[in-house]
Amino acid sequence: MLRSCEQPLHRAYDTALLDLDGVVYAGGAAVPHAAESLAEAAAAMRLAYVTNNAARTPQTVADHLVRLGVPAAPEDVITSAQAVARLIAEQVPEGGAVLCVGGEGLRVALAERGLKVVESADDDPVAVVQGYGGPELAWGRLAEAALAVGRGAAWFASNTDLTIPSGRGIAPGNGAAVEVVRIATRWMENAPEPQVAGKPQPPMHRETILRTEAVRPLVVGDRLDTDIEGASVGGVDSLLVLTGVTDGAQLLAAEPRHRPSYVAADLRGLLTAHPQPEDAGDGGWRCGGWTARAGESALRLTGSGEPLDGLRALCAAAWSAAGERGCGLDGRPALSALGL
Repeated sequence: MLRSCEQPLHRAYDTALLDLDGVVYAGGAAVPHAAESLAEAAAAMRLAYVTNNAARTPQTVADHLVRLGVPAAPEDVITSAQAVARLIAEQVPEGGAVLCVGGEGLRVALAERGLKVVESADDDPVAVVQGYGGPELAWGRLAEAALAVGRGAAWFASNTDLTIPSGRGIAPGNGAAVEVVRIATRWMENAPEPQVAGKPQPPMHRETILRTEAVRPLVVGDRLDTDIEGASVGGVDSLLVLTGVTDGAQLLAAEPRHRPSYVAADLRGLLTAHPQPEDAGDGGWRCGGWTARAGESALRLTGSGEPLDGLRALCAAAWSAAGERGCGLDGRPALSALGL
């Protein structure tokens, strides 16, 4: 169930572990209310920017955030490139050759771990690593990766996000490129799978905690299958914001590992207290002026008030009815009544 927090979240937690794409910015532009909300939150908590995007260096990310009016320094940025570079360095000989299919951020992270970046499968790499390289990623780079994996190189991926939000809509992510290499190597006996470092996998959570030294962290994200699941894997609380890829219907249908501790429309949710839905009896759940119930085939909502309170009530009704499964009840009419 969603949790209650009587204090504003930025005062109840010492560190916000913030996703970037779809949370702080989208397509290079700041998400509405993000900059001013984070500036206020920074007065009471540390802000750390945790991204599965391995293309850019922490310095480049921090510079971008500052241009958007968001408080940030390079040491506040933790990327999946850093997490996967640590993972590789722990498993290959010092100075080992690594075929890198990705952007500058991944190359810099590998070099910082003392690994040698190579360009071809003919350079005898001991490992292959894939990270998001942007829309300019050449098809030939994927061919080199597949050839090297086919010859026995260890295979790593910064993350396997199939999609990423952009200013123009949803675009293919690094996971789509990983699938290309998987398809090209499935002829192999016992075809390999990549070791994945990014959210929701444990290496990313480990990298984040090592770098931030957070004691009471709060994960803030827009994706159920990376941000929220990553928080679940790490055993920490989470805030879902509805500015990215997750909508109300997906939230209601979430499995337990994808259910956040809190939900908000945007990053202003960091600056507020959060109510917990209450059992209204007779299978109903109340939050604010709304009461939600699970019917035979659909969720029902009655009352009035803040739309987010209605969504919280619907979450309680849906998740209570679903138990350890995802909820299959139709929540669209109720969400429509909330403007969600």
